[in-house]
Amino acid sequence: MSRRLSFDHNEPRWMRLTAQNRLVLPQDVAAWLKESGSLTKAVVHACDGRFNLQLRGQRWGRGYVSERELLGMRQGAHGLIREVELRCNESAWVFARTLIPASSFRGRAKRLARLRNKPLGAVLFADKSTQRVLSEVARITPRHALYHAATSNLFDKPSEIWGRRAIYRYAGQPILVNEIFLPAIPER
Repeated sequence: MSRRLSFDHNEPRWMRLTAQNRLVLPQDVAAWLKESGSLTKAVVHACDGRFNLQLRGQRWGRGYVSERELLGMRQGAHGLIREVELRCNESAWVFARTLIPASSFRGRAKRLARLRNKPLGAVLFADKSTQRVLSEVARITPRHALYHAATSNLFDKPSEIWGRRAIYRYAGQPILVNEIFLPAIPER
């Protein structure tokens, strides 16, 4: 995982969390960005009302350049792109975008195509063999395609948002999960 990825100006600059860059994380989302367990479980715990997951869409596609390269997908290869919102009291707290390469749908991983409104985290973290292989964070601005995907349902759009992404190995197969923190999420 140490190869240099292509840089597309429509994508944020992702960086691994280090002691140095932890200092630049915004105070209001720093704890969320550093969360090491299931984000869904943490959001449910922080929600003092009714939590729900809203499926925004699920389709076959190619994903962003850095996503495909990070997953080692061949040029032109497709994967399942799933976009959801984690919501508390009808307010979107997190936008999550998952890319699962078509080649990952083998064995137990086949069930990931049928999640519907079930949180992916509930499946990943219920399996003790799931491994987080890589974790990165990024500042995301209106010049990035991911910003527009994450904020498309917001009336008041912020000048920037922060997110994290991780590669998980589930049933031996790679999955990329982006979690973008929206303005309504409370500070931890």
